[in-house]
Amino acid sequence: MKRKLLPLLPLLLMLATGAAWAQTAPEAAPAAPEVVAAVDFADTAFVLICSALVLLMTPALAFFYGGLSRSKSVLNTMMMSFTAIGVVTIVWVVAGYSIAFGDESMGAYFGSFQNIMLAGMDKDSTAATFNAAHLIPKYVFVMFQATFAIIAAALISGALVDRMKFGAYIVFIALWSVLVYAPVAHWVWDASGWLFELGALDFAGGTVVHINAGVSALVAAKLLGPRLQTTKNGAIPHNIPFVILGAGLLWFGWFGFNAGSALSADGNAGLAMLTTQIATAVALMIWIFWEKATGHAMSAVGAATGAVVGLVAITPAAGIVSPAYAIVIGALGATASFWAVQSKRFFKVDDVLDVFACHGVAGIVGAILTGAFAFSTGLGKESTLEQVKIQAIGVGATIVYAAVGTFVIIKLIDLVMGIRLAKDDELQGVDIINHEESAYTNK
Repeated sequence: MKRKLLPLLPLLLMLATGAAWAQTAPEAAPAAPEVVAAVDFADTAFVLICSALVLLMTPALAFFYGGLSRSKSVLNTMMMSFTAIGVVTIVWVVAGYSIAFGDESMGAYFGSFQNIMLAGMDKDSTAATFNAAHLIPKYVFVMFQATFAIIAAALISGALVDRMKFGAYIVFIALWSVLVYAPVAHWVWDASGWLFELGALDFAGGTVVHINAGVSALVAAKLLGPRLQTTKNGAIPHNIPFVILGAGLLWFGWFGFNAGSALSADGNAGLAMLTTQIATAVALMIWIFWEKATGHAMSAVGAATGAVVGLVAITPAAGIVSPAYAIVIGALGATASFWAVQSKRFFKVDDVLDVFACHGVAGIVGAILTGAFAFSTGLGKESTLEQVKIQAIGVGATIVYAAVGTFVIIKLIDLVMGIRLAKDDELQGVDIINHEESAYTNK
């Protein structure tokens, strides 16, 4: 019997071994659960708060610009910023949002007309964030982006004070918001935009807001012509406490501007807030250092201006670069803007409150350095040089489009209704002429 079983022994061993392996083999890994996106209430609350902070920046800008202006034009200067809240909100709802972020985009250069008057959405409509699992209500996203459009238009007003018809200004910012701002926002921030697809990086608006507004301000100031009464050193601030108050509130609101652009209460927002603080602090100190180095006192206006320039410079990079590189961006942004302010008299353009030097120049520096330093957080192209080239393309395209668009709009308005106050009215003061009010009864 034993001999008869011997030929079967190998077969029995194979069966036994197979059974053993079957018992010890690991089970197949379970399939990864499918990510189901849903509205995240923490992110929604975060973006709502940031929207309010960014909206605060426009009244803050009114104080900043108002303090820098003459006493006889302070109300008009502040009204230019404050009125932008009303004008741009309306045009953003009517057409601006749809052109920038509309559903069923018409292509790489323009959104769509699907969401004119916010058609096609309700309180249950959602917008994506950078977290695949988190959504926010689309109405919240519309509001957040509206505050960016508002501050962008208001920034331009600093180049126009003392001499522009108020009605012409209202028409200008309405048209500019729809025809210049909204298309650039689509290029850079919408997934179908050509700069977005190219890989251009702009975390919170270095190109969309600051270069766009800075270049537009320069062109508008050139077309408007210089003021009748100018001083060798440009504008002489009539109320420096207003300047400090405005700059401080801008600094505060800017945390919503930059951190809120993460669209989530997460590490990206934390990085953006920290780099914003660092770059602003550095720029403030670098600005007053340059004042001292050029034989001037370390001024309150200089400190306030330096802080604003630092905020501008870090805007495109806030959630993209590491904190160490925020120091470099703040320092280089402040240096470039400081010397741009010193050089403006050679260019024969009466950009009264240095909008281009502070926002355009710092925005350009920040946008280019974003490409140079994006590697520090693992973002951007594998080649730093390639990313810098892409950033330069975005900067160049924004400069050209903003300049041409602003030129056409200003020329059309001037043709239809005129843009400049009469000489006698300008000499009397725009507060009285445009608003029949005076900020100071004894002035």
